[in-house]
Amino acid sequence: MQPEFWHKRWELGQIGFHLDQVNPYLQRFWPDLSLAPQARVLVPLCGKSLDLAWLAAQGLRVLGVELSGKAVEDFFQERQLQPQVREQGAFRVYEAGPLELWCGDFFALTAEDVAECSAVYDRAAMIALPPAMRERYASHLTRMLPGGCQGLLITLDYDQSLLDGPPFAVLDGEVRSLLEPGWEVQVEEERDVLADSGKFLKAGVTRLEERVYRLVRNEIG
Repeated sequence: MQPEFWHKRWELGQIGFHLDQVNPYLQRFWPDLSLAPQARVLVPLCGKSLDLAWLAAQGLRVLGVELSGKAVEDFFQERQLQPQVREQGAFRVYEAGPLELWCGDFFALTAEDVAECSAVYDRAAMIALPPAMRERYASHLTRMLPGGCQGLLITLDYDQSLLDGPPFAVLDGEVRSLLEPGWEVQVEEERDVLADSGKFLKAGVTRLEERVYRLVRNEIG
């Protein structure tokens, strides 16, 4: 899956993955992390998610990473915000108050870039990537983030043979294989959401589970 795939999706407005509301799992489970005020949160492959603004409203500093410049610019335009723009390494950084959206390739992030991040939120990154890229993504995330970092991960689980991704099915066993032992992985909730998912029903999918994980990065060394 090349960058051009995602650029084209955004240019054509094929963004069914974008939700027009704040994710309810985020609202329900994020407070349990009990983060310090002004903690910095990494949001990989963030798009123009409403979740970014919600996190900022909780008194957190948000570092979103997104490949599409259109998604980043739309995020600020839709909120009538005028971000400051600067270049940082391989990224163009858009900043307005507690919100920083880094436009560029997630895999170009370094440990130094995210050294202050004490939390991570992944609703749409892992399920957006095919298997080989998921392995690379999980490895990169684990190498970069500091010990003690907490977060939430949301995945989908269904019969991938009936419908190709994205979003891709990421089964519980794969999540654990990708993240353990670098992370403590705990399921907070799993729910069948097939009845609300016309695309999957039309494809003949008979089971569609959303699974919410709480993550804690094990101390390094």
